[in-house]
Amino acid sequence: MEDYNKIIESLNVRYKKAKNVKILQPVTIENFYDVENTLIIINKGQITFGKDNEVLEENDLLFIPGGKHLRISYGSGNAVSLSNDDFLSERENFLQTFPTDEMEDIKPENFSYITFEAKVFDSVNFFASLDIPPFVINNNSRVIALLKSILRETVSDLPGRNRVISRNTDLLVVEVVRHVIKNRMFVEELATNVTYFKDPRLLDIFAYIKEHLGGDLSNKILANVANVSEDYVGQYFKMLTGINPQDYIEYQRMEKAVQLLRTTKKSIREIGKEVGYKDTAYFCRRFKMMFGIPAGKMRRRESLMNV
Repeated sequence: MEDYNKIIESLNVRYKKAKNVKILQPVTIENFYDVENTLIIINKGQITFGKDNEVLEENDLLFIPGGKHLRISYGSGNAVSLSNDDFLSERENFLQTFPTDEMEDIKPENFSYITFEAKVFDSVNFFASLDIPPFVINNNSRVIALLKSILRETVSDLPGRNRVISRNTDLLVVEVVRHVIKNRMFVEELATNVTYFKDPRLLDIFAYIKEHLGGDLSNKILANVANVSEDYVGQYFKMLTGINPQDYIEYQRMEKAVQLLRTTKKSIREIGKEVGYKDTAYFCRRFKMMFGIPAGKMRRRESLMNV
């Protein structure tokens, strides 16, 4: 249990957004993707997901770890099937956000969601590092209450609003991790993550990568940071994390690029350079390969999600 406490205590949690959404027309997104962790609750109607079209109904919660592609259908009945790219261009035809105080009056099928970061020592995307698939949390009253409290606070003008949202998002993540532990889900992956707390050299590498995403992060540099040989550093990193360092670095760079696309007006060329890509065309190719959509449409997607 002490190891699990270390995991929870190490997590830096950041609220991103929370919305209520009514379903105007059933739609299937063949390759849904978000870099953030997403927790969805069904308020009315149903959502299906995955290759087997698993059904979620009222008060069921679906947790989608950041970085996971997923087939998901909103609404019951015959659904229009779209790629994630096409959905972003046509989203307003299928889904529409609405304020929490109108919840009781909404007749169409609807759901609510929250997106958030949860990083180990503010460096490693925790749920992505477990490499776990999306999973269902059935009728967990504690998680539901926290999510609904966050949704209420987003439209509140009371003092301390942002602090309450931050605190409740933190508690919500604890409840999700407790659900995973209680149901003995992904036990081997959790055990592997405990290695993050046992070798300070690995934490030094994480910290260095975070601070130098735009610079040289070759294995030679990482070896100097960890005080191991250049030939060994890749094996060492993968042994402890399950991923080779250059793949991890690319994910961190792309995650930072998404953040910059969503929060700044910097050009794609500027963002590519800031996260370590001198060749803009190569950056754009790698971005589309990882996320399934061009960088420009990722920025457009954020504007659509805030409608």
